[in-house]
Amino acid sequence: QVQLVESGGGLVQAGGSLRLSCAASGRTISIYTMGWFRQAPGKEREFVATISRSGSITYYADSVKGRFTISRDSAKNTVNLQMNSLKPEDTAVYYCAASSSGPGSRAGDMDYWGKGTLVTVSS
Repeated sequence: QVQLVESGGGLVQAGGSLRLSCAASGRTISIYTMGWFRQAPGKEREFVATISRSGSITYYADSVKGRFTISRDSAKNTVNLQMNSLKPEDTAVYYCAASSSGPGSRAGDMDYWGKGTLVTVSS
């Protein structure tokens, strides 16, 4: 079992930055593909980014490519999401997730989920 706890959410103005962190416990996350997903009010949960076990392969949604960066720190058992140039449409609850499948994993492939952290971007 893996427990995931997200942190770093908050209120930021458009154009600003936030760094989300996901701390894992119970098991090392080095054996998992890690991902970030988000869900805006009234919308489906959507893919944001994933990173492979080694950290050498990353995937991003087109909507965040060039603005967000996913990274992992195996020593700290954490995965991070650096979010720059934030837009009001980035407002959502952001979830960290772990998958035993490859970096192409999407929401349906995830084995473990955190409870989420709220990001609000004001215009």
